This record gives sequence, structure tokens and C-alpha cells, in this order.
Amino acid sequence: MEIMDQVKKGTTTVGLICDGGVVLASEKRATMGSFIASKTAKKIYQVDDRLGITTAGIVGDAQALIRMMSVEGKLYKIRRDEPMTVKAMATLISNVLNGQRFYPYIVQLLLGGMDRNGAHIFSIDPLGGNTEEKEVAATGSGSPIAYGVLEDRYSKDMSLEDGTELAIKALYSAIRRDSASGGEIEVVVITEDKYETISEERIKEIRESLLN
Repeated sequence: MEIMDQVKKGTTTVGLICDGGVVLASEKRATMGSFIASKTAKKIYQVDDRLGITTAGIVGDAQALIRMMSVEGKLYKIRRDEPMTVKAMATLISNVLNGQRFYPYIVQLLLGGMDRNGAHIFSIDPLGGNTEEKEVAATGSGSPIAYGVLEDRYSKDMSLEDGTELAIKALYSAIRRDSASGGEIEVVVITEDKYETISEERIKEIRESLLN
């Protein structure tokens, strides 16, 4: 319980499975207690060609884990001559976290991406438990607010464009009510063909349209 309390002290990240791919999104505020340490903290990382991870929790723990997973993904590709599947990466991360249960990485992760089996999102807790999410997922202190928007507006057949707009709407709602979430918003769209970070200009356009 104490570990999860630390994970939930700040951040809101969301993931959606859409028609043709996955949308991952987060806000960029980093807090130290009541102090806003950064307004531009990075919380979405690319760990393979079509794999991304959103992070909530202790920044140093998240970054160390991301570096480790990125290397493992590259080694797997060299040895097998094919990329690691989303499920395989989720299992590897779970094994690493479970092996550190007495000195845990204080993180909660959303792993999302595309592989030969389609689009997938896994939610992974600090002790290595992982759950495959079939539709939407959210992490961090603002996740209850984000879930309210996601579950009200989400549909399985929604396009990546609509999914991007919904992710931004969910984050914007969390930012307005959760003091540990704020700053700019980052959105990543992953398809069979690309891993794309949505431009700040496009995100601003969507946010402004939501206000009208």
C-alpha cells in the first residue's frame, strides 16, 4: 500500500487501443511534495521501434528501467532477427520488477505498442504484476478523473485521430482537478508503420477546440 501511495503522488498518463494502433499520452508536471519541480518532464519513452512506455512514480527508477529495457529490446532483435512482442516486453519488465521486490522500483507503467499480433497495452505495477488492458488504461494521481472521461467517451472502433483527441481531453480534465498533474501534454501514436510524437502545435489546436 505504501509503495502505491508513492506511485500515485503525481502524474496522469493514459493509453488507448484504437482502430489501427495505440495512443499513449501524459502531462509533463513533475512534483516534489507541493513544489512543482518541472513543467516539461518527459513521461513517455520509446523502448523499441513500435513500443512505448508511460511512467508514473520515481523519475530515477523509471529512467533506469527504461534504459535497461531499451538495451534488452535491441539485444533480442540482434539475436532473433525480429522485434520483441509487446507481451514479451511486458513479461520481461514484470520479471525485473518482481526480482527487486525487496528494493523495488517505485514505478507504475503503461506499455503500449504494435506487433505481429496487433495493438496491445499492458499496465504494470511496482512489484511486477501486469494486466493486459483491452481498451483504455490510466495511471497516476489523476487517473480516477481521466478514467471518468475515457470510459464515458471511448469506443473500440474509434480512429487514431479521435483517440488522440480523447486522450487529450482526459488529461485536460485531470489537470484541472489534480494539483500534481499539469504543464504541457505529450501524445504518441503507434501504428504498424511508425512511432509518431504528435506536434505541440497540433496538441494546442485540439486543446483549444475542447474549450469551445
